[in-house]
Order: sequence, then structure tokens, then C-alpha cells
Amino acid sequence: MNTRLSKLKETPKYLKSIWGSFSKLQKILFSLALTIILIILVMRLVSFKYQLSEKNKGYEFGTTFVSSHAEHYGLDPKQTYSAILDDLNLRKIRLVSYWSEGEKEKGKYDFSDLDWQFAEAEKKGVKISLSIGLRQPRWPECHQPEWSKNLPKEEWYPSLKIYLSEVVKRYKNNPALESYQLENEYFLKDFGICPDYSRERLVDEFNLVKNLDPKTPIILTRSNNYGGFALGKPEADIYGISVYRKVHNKTLGYVTYPFPAWYYAFLAQGQKSLTGKPSIIHEFQLEPWTISGDTKNTSLEEQNKTMSVEDVKRNINFAKKTGIKEVYFWGAEWWYWHLQNGDPSIWKTVKSGLNK
Repeated sequence: MNTRLSKLKETPKYLKSIWGSFSKLQKILFSLALTIILIILVMRLVSFKYQLSEKNKGYEFGTTFVSSHAEHYGLDPKQTYSAILDDLNLRKIRLVSYWSEGEKEKGKYDFSDLDWQFAEAEKKGVKISLSIGLRQPRWPECHQPEWSKNLPKEEWYPSLKIYLSEVVKRYKNNPALESYQLENEYFLKDFGICPDYSRERLVDEFNLVKNLDPKTPIILTRSNNYGGFALGKPEADIYGISVYRKVHNKTLGYVTYPFPAWYYAFLAQGQKSLTGKPSIIHEFQLEPWTISGDTKNTSLEEQNKTMSVEDVKRNINFAKKTGIKEVYFWGAEWWYWHLQNGDPSIWKTVKSGLNK
């Protein structure tokens, strides 16, 4: 017993002598490695807390639909939209209100397509997250009408606010409306063609929408390329996360993001702890990320590099493992395009994965 106690007392001296034998560089590397391990451990504990708190909640799956993107594939937008709602049995959908389509001529508004989408969703008990503002899903991200593109901000921005007001006033009392998504991934400056990223504009638009419709929650979304939390003004009612796993980078080629599923639970819990607000995944990749950006004119071989049938399965399972229970999957027009061109594998895989 005395021998054991003696050895224990000698342990600090032994460790100190080992530490003393390290070079300066070795000490720096060891300290860095230990710090990283501790940070990961803390992050994992935070994520576990979130996953545990959401454990007994059911999944709520949705997708995004863009009429003009369906047309790009040569599809009938109404047929595509109906198939998404009816066959996939999704109860949530994110729709867009592109300024470039709703006001092609200044002061002349056309909401006929969006009206139809709302009517169908209401009829089928589907809830809508409506994207509003200048920056909305799909390239070029910022959807300005041609007549406004060469105007300075002090001229186009008042027109955008008028259009934004028209959209909110038109749909705020629609029973199908569940939320707004204001300015999709607003601060993501390295993707898209946008004229302005000022926080002042985002705050101004947020206040405008809240004044017009104080009851409908507003979602602000961040990209998974940004590894922090959404802080500062404006304070969203719900925070959205976009999740992309396999992409093509001009410098690095095909890249798979290394983040594990629990990382997104960490983001959700961290956001909740810092702001008291919940998070959802508002865009989860189930569509190829191609070199050209035009999937329609990309070979199946290249499509499969970032989104094969197996990738679809893995991504759906990955989404479930995050612990975030409300998830909107990205790529519905692409799924249906494959189906209409004689390849039902993607559509069937999505349908099976979302209804398990």
C-alpha cells in the first residue's frame, strides 16, 4: 500500500519531467491538440443536450418548389407541384415570391402562379414557408427585375419595399401561411449575384414585415459554410440552417464537408441558448452540385459525383441523425425530372426515406 502511495506521489514529478523533455514546438502542438479535443467534447455535450430535448418529437419534412426551375427542366410546373404534394405526402413547402417575376414591369404585379400554389396547399392541408425579399432560393440568389438592375440603391430599394409590402399584405391572412423566410442566406457574400449585403437593409425589411404582419414568424437562414451563430439585429423568430454535404469548388474540386450530424444539433442548441429561439433545417441538399451549375445539361455520371441514389439515402439518414426535427429537403424539381425521364430511382428513394 505504501509503495502505491509513493508511486502516486511521484506521478506529478514524472509528468513534469516528460513535459520538460518536449521541445517548444512539441509543447505548442500538444496544447493545441488538447484544446481541440476539449472543444469537440464540449460541442458534443451541447449537441447531446439538444438531441435529448427533441427526442420525443416527430419529424416534419418539407421541400422547396420553384415554378421557373421546373420549367427549366421542361416540366409542367403545376403537374410537378401536385406530384410533390400528393405523391410524396409532404406537409410543408417553401415557396418563392421572386421580385423579378412578380413585378416584371414597374408597378404591375402578377401573383397568379403563387396564388394557385397557395390555393393548392390550403386545399391539401400543406403549410407554407414563404420566401420574401430580394435574395431568395436558386441562382442568381438575388432576383431583381430587369428594369431595376441598373438603378442605384436609393432608387431600387424603395421599389423593393413596395413589392415586399404587396406580397405580405396579399398572403398574411392565408390559412396555409406558416412563416416567412426573409432574405435567404443574406450574408453569404461568396455565392450569388447581389447588389447589397448591408445589415441596415435587413433590419429595415424585418421591421417592415413585422409591422405589416406581427403574427407570422420570420425565419432568417444561415449557410453551413459559416461556422458561427446568428447574433445581432434583427432577431428572428426562427433560425434556419442550410446543409450541403458534397459540393464542387473551383479550386479544390469535389469537396465533402467534414461536419458530423451532431454538429448541426450543436448549432441549434447554441442558437437556442444564446437567443432563446428555435432552429430548423430550411435547406438540406438532395440535389447535385455540378461544375456548370446547370444540372439539366450535366451528364448523369457527374450528377452522381455529388448526388447518387446512395447519397440521397445517406443524406436523409444524416438529416434524421442531426436531431433537428423540421427539415426542408432541396431538389424536388430534379427528383421529378428524373422520374419523368424514365428513372424513378431518385423519386422512390426520397419517398421511401421521408415516409419511414
